[in-house]
Amino acid sequence: MSSTPDDPDRTFPPRREEPREVLEEALHEIKRVIVGQDAMLERLLVALLAGGHVLLEGVPGLAKTLTVKTLSQVLGGSFRRIQFTPDLVPADLIGTRIYRPDTGSFETELGPVFGNFLLADEINRAPAKVQSALLEVMQEQQVTIGHETFPVPRPFLVLATQNPIESEGTYPLPEAQVDRFLMKVVVDYPTMSEEAAVVDRALGDAAVPRERLSIDQLERFARATHDVLVDREVIQYAVRLADATRRPENYGLDDISDFIEYGASPRGPIGLVQAARALALLRGRGHVAVADVRDLATDVLRHRIVLSYDALTEDVTADDLLDRVLEAVAVPPADHLRRPEAAA
Repeated sequence: MSSTPDDPDRTFPPRREEPREVLEEALHEIKRVIVGQDAMLERLLVALLAGGHVLLEGVPGLAKTLTVKTLSQVLGGSFRRIQFTPDLVPADLIGTRIYRPDTGSFETELGPVFGNFLLADEINRAPAKVQSALLEVMQEQQVTIGHETFPVPRPFLVLATQNPIESEGTYPLPEAQVDRFLMKVVVDYPTMSEEAAVVDRALGDAAVPRERLSIDQLERFARATHDVLVDREVIQYAVRLADATRRPENYGLDDISDFIEYGASPRGPIGLVQAARALALLRGRGHVAVADVRDLATDVLRHRIVLSYDALTEDVTADDLLDRVLEAVAVPPADHLRRPEAAA
């Protein structure tokens, strides 16, 4: 309980912390540095709240690195950046045991993955053994060196980048590892007005982001997503979207079945519902709406679809197929969805 200076005997309950207000303030602070890319910024916060990782695909120069660094400064977390190259070895990521001649013993030197925000720059330039070393960190939130296991700091977000226009000297991520990313966000060029603002800001002093959200607050908000209501109809809708990528002929999509080698795994609808809960919290609601699922469906499912040779030869993308899926799969009627007052 708290009291006012004018009337110390009069007490009030402490102000309830609203996740939407605090998160919007943090988002506003990030936008002081990053112009445009609103969808990417929203997806990053959703991934943090949902406990997932993000694969960013975009040409160089679209502020991907600056975004992650700014995010870590605003949220008060530690930032690590690894430039992936073909000569990397797993020890360069997770660390190794070093022999100390003066003591005659081994000491463990932890690698750069031990931070809250890890930027894996151009992840597809590293060979498979390095990519697999990152897999345990992403999935288990821990690193094993020798016979010891070390947990990474919480929260832990891996933001990996890929350059879509360059394939020489790269090692495409295997489907099993791509599936570990909650979302694959395609970063596009800014609009002309946004780009003009970027150039204008580059002529002056760079804005210094201020911490607006603590790691402890972020952890509390992440736990708060578990209290966001998800109606069974919404869950079934997310499952139908994933199922339509596996059996499109069951949804009247016979014409796209030849373009899909493998559809989304069960991690697809699981991640989609988890991300939708985080997005609902970010938008100030205590329940998931169908719009939350639809807004995130492409980002959560696009990297889980394995395209066939026919799709590659005809330049059909996963986004094209998901557009058709979203059109074909029936949306549950709004009046059948439970509202918070109905669940009370």
